[in-house]
Amino acid sequence: MHGGGSTGTAAAQHAGRLKWALGLTATYMFAEIVGGLVTGSLALLADAAHMMTDVGGLALALLAINFAAREATPQRTYGYLRMEVLSALTNAVVLLLLTVYILYEAYQRFQAPPEIRSGPMLVVAAIGLVVNLISMRLLAGGSSESLNVKGAYFEVLSDMLGSIGVIVASLLIMWKGWVLADPIIGASIGLFIVPRTWTLLKQVTHILMEGTPANVDLGILERKLMQIPGVTAVHDLHVWTVTSGFDAMSGHLVVADISAGREALRQARRIMKDDFGIDHVTIQVDDEVLRSEEALLHV
Repeated sequence: MHGGGSTGTAAAQHAGRLKWALGLTATYMFAEIVGGLVTGSLALLADAAHMMTDVGGLALALLAINFAAREATPQRTYGYLRMEVLSALTNAVVLLLLTVYILYEAYQRFQAPPEIRSGPMLVVAAIGLVVNLISMRLLAGGSSESLNVKGAYFEVLSDMLGSIGVIVASLLIMWKGWVLADPIIGASIGLFIVPRTWTLLKQVTHILMEGTPANVDLGILERKLMQIPGVTAVHDLHVWTVTSGFDAMSGHLVVADISAGREALRQARRIMKDDFGIDHVTIQVDDEVLRSEEALLHV
């Protein structure tokens, strides 16, 4: 079994930053709800709903970290490490659904633009922009290391764009009286979110399908293993990602002389660690006789 432990995942290293981002986002969400009700701005209320998904995403990310810290069991030999991946998947789906909602709302407002008090709307949106920039700064480093933190980062990024959109719309309404600015900018924000969210969704799906990590070329890996003295064949080679920062490998090495198996195994482990950064390695060493016997078992 492979025990859990919060220090074992990339997301856990940024738990403190996630908590700060959650606190800031939740506080401003309530402020934006009040601002929307006071100003009568549907744009602010819609952005508050958007921030509500951010709060949910950040809370879900922290929940996944707590699950990942749980010890492994005989039924779950990797513990709950995959909770991070499932959390990122949920974030991606929510963002895509949110994009559909944003586009629908933009269409509705284009048909019947609401009356908006642009002055107070501008003040509330400007405060929201500052809050989102702080949260993005907190999460930026971890977004390149953890899918979970990346999902939370994209949530905050999308809301930051929402704040900018509200600011631009309020200025256009204030200076030009152009009420259609609100639905047009809203639709643009929704379309901007899609490519980044789609990339996150593809990465999560790749992990759940146990695809080869992007930083590992399986052909190069096989060639390096074949270069180990005494190795005559490599088969059943698999490399996959358990969770962000935790890749695993398994495979069979066939050696001409089984007595050379120990040194071949030692070199294979060194290759995996030094060349590919993979510590979790499971390798079976066979000679030609054992390989022939194994082949007969699969006939």
